[in-house]
Amino acid sequence: MIKVQKEDFDVNKELKKLSENKNVGGISFFIGLVREDLSKDKCHSMTLQHYPEMTEKMLDKIEIEANKRWNLIGSIIIHRYGKLYPGDQIVLVGTSSEHRKDAINSCEFLIDWLKTKAPFWKLEERESGKKWVEENFKDSETVKNWK
Repeated sequence: MIKVQKEDFDVNKELKKLSENKNVGGISFFIGLVREDLSKDKCHSMTLQHYPEMTEKMLDKIEIEANKRWNLIGSIIIHRYGKLYPGDQIVLVGTSSEHRKDAINSCEFLIDWLKTKAPFWKLEERESGKKWVEENFKDSETVKNWK
């Protein structure tokens, strides 16, 4: 299940959905948050932008790939857009399977690919001014390991 939304999400509600099937033996979650940053140039807010059709198409593609690689019972990707503040939830990735390794590995795969392939643009408002978040080289290298 894929959701791209402005409003916050309820992790407990999504956990219940992933655990409805009685064959589920393991569930893995990743929750991404807006961080203030430890540097002197603190982040006051982050505005996430996207093109809905392009974003949903890419998230569908990533979810389908995870289901090809692992024996999943369920999966969910929720990504927020709009103006968010330090401590706010940005993204939730959850997977369920009969066995923990499929849930854990697929969740890690999904978040790695989401971080590098999903078309979201992030504008940070920092003490020094506004700046667009650039691609992280380490994230791109991590995704190469999944090929």
